[in-house]
Amino acid sequence: MTSANRTAQLQRETSESSIELSLDLDGTGRASIQSSVPFFDHLLTAFAKHSLTDLTVRATGDIEIDVHHTVEDIGIVLGQAIRTALGNKSGISRFGDAVVPLDEALVQAVVDISGRPFLMHSGEPAGFEFHLIGGHFTGSMMRHVFEAITFNAGLTTHITVLGGRDPHHIAEAEFKAFARAFRQAKALDPLVTGVPSTKGAL
Repeated sequence: MTSANRTAQLQRETSESSIELSLDLDGTGRASIQSSVPFFDHLLTAFAKHSLTDLTVRATGDIEIDVHHTVEDIGIVLGQAIRTALGNKSGISRFGDAVVPLDEALVQAVVDISGRPFLMHSGEPAGFEFHLIGGHFTGSMMRHVFEAITFNAGLTTHITVLGGRDPHHIAEAEFKAFARAFRQAKALDPLVTGVPSTKGAL
């Protein structure tokens, strides 16, 4: 894997979902998303746009039961694809942070491409986890999908909701903040030689 080809194409098949996903970490933010979960399409499109990652997702699943399985499996595959595309992480900035507003909502995200999966996720208002956004996407899925992405990509991620009232705004601001922080962290830094760690590996 070289910095000139930071791409990945993966598939995942289970009894609950079928996922095909491809990405290019050095893209322009193009997105073609068909997750079968409309609000999650919206979030993944925002992630691609604001992280400058070209992303294609084709997914079907047992959404007649719940969106949970499909969203989780897409998060798993997205995380795996990020890890694959990063390769040995040579020359990356490694760290990124962003504070992103969406009207009344405000979210901070910090990302370390550390190779050590860890998620801190806090600040969503009481009751957010029970809200059906768009009538189908439960607020509790936000933490769950960030867990799936973070643990499979090998990221240390801190997401803090600093304020907000509208669940749609809060969820979208979370994804945009994560995207902007990840954009900084994955960026190739011309001042960095090799892997940016005193250990020599990430």
